[in-house]
Amino acid sequence: MKIVLTALRWLVGLLFIFSGLIKANDPLGLSYKMQEFFEAWNLNGLHDYTLMFALGMNLLEVVAGVAVIVGWQMKRVSWLLLVLIVFFTFLTSYVLFSGKIHACGCFGDCVPLTPIQTFTKDVALLLMIVLLLINAHKTKPLFSSKASFYIIAVSFFSIVFLQWHVLKYLPILDCLPYAKGKNIVEGMKLPADAKPDIVAMTFKYKKDGKLLEFVDSVPTNVTEDSTYEYMDRYDKMIQKGTGLPKIVDFSLVTLNGVDTTQAILNQTSKYVMLFVKDFSTIKKWQKDFEKINTEMKEKNITVFLVTADAEKAATMFKDVTILKCDATVIKTAARVNPTYFLMKGADIIDKVSYADYDKLLMQLTSNSKP
Repeated sequence: MKIVLTALRWLVGLLFIFSGLIKANDPLGLSYKMQEFFEAWNLNGLHDYTLMFALGMNLLEVVAGVAVIVGWQMKRVSWLLLVLIVFFTFLTSYVLFSGKIHACGCFGDCVPLTPIQTFTKDVALLLMIVLLLINAHKTKPLFSSKASFYIIAVSFFSIVFLQWHVLKYLPILDCLPYAKGKNIVEGMKLPADAKPDIVAMTFKYKKDGKLLEFVDSVPTNVTEDSTYEYMDRYDKMIQKGTGLPKIVDFSLVTLNGVDTTQAILNQTSKYVMLFVKDFSTIKKWQKDFEKINTEMKEKNITVFLVTADAEKAATMFKDVTILKCDATVIKTAARVNPTYFLMKGADIIDKVSYADYDKLLMQLTSNSKP
């Protein structure tokens, strides 16, 4: 039994550490996922607190995972783990059975799991944690209380630093479709094994107060009979397709409403795009951006400012090409607000936070060839 309990401690602890670390690498991703849940539950007032919740949850997962491995305060830690896993199981069951949310995001974007896989994992963890709780009194700590405390303290401050770092300088491991080295055009294509939606053109008519539907075509006797009143035409879903492009809804539109997506992504020269989610942090990056824009003009490298609020951007920047893009796309592409993309065609050559603008500038000025 001792061997089994030790194995369970390590398995549960490592899973919690891994789960917390993978989400701590991208706390904004977890924050956005929490917003999906709050929207589904009509708790939109909590949106402003989701980042704080995400940071705390990631920290708690890692610290609890370390604590259970070293065997520190086993009874209390086991209760904490039980509360966490009951909460996680509730979330994954909601995703699985409600169908309102696509995925729970328990392992972030780097390890995507289906709802049934996530739910099964949580149920298994729940059973393991119950066993650990029942046998908590049998657990012997790996180290002294003082040493265990120091280990847990180190893990605590390490996760605090990691989350501060990625929120300022972008995730260390970028698992999103806009990562460095990716191609946006390729990401917009359907997967090779994907099946498109099967839809049927459906015509709706009314006769003697009853609604009638005809699929694909309307019989001649209906079109020639004046007692049939045409009501509507719509595409009826016959079978939902499988697989979606990794990148959806990506478009770059000018202030005049011209879609320039393909024209920009088909360029053969280098260019820079600054993705701006909002302008709440503008004082931190405006001067640096204007410096980059000025220096790039001297080197014939085009700089675009991409935002969902193009009209507001136009009032702030008179000498910059402004492009409008979907807000959700920007949140996915730029985990730091704002984020610079160094592009060549549709290829993402580099991607840096506004706080690292000097690295981008150095890279661009070291090679003046577009």
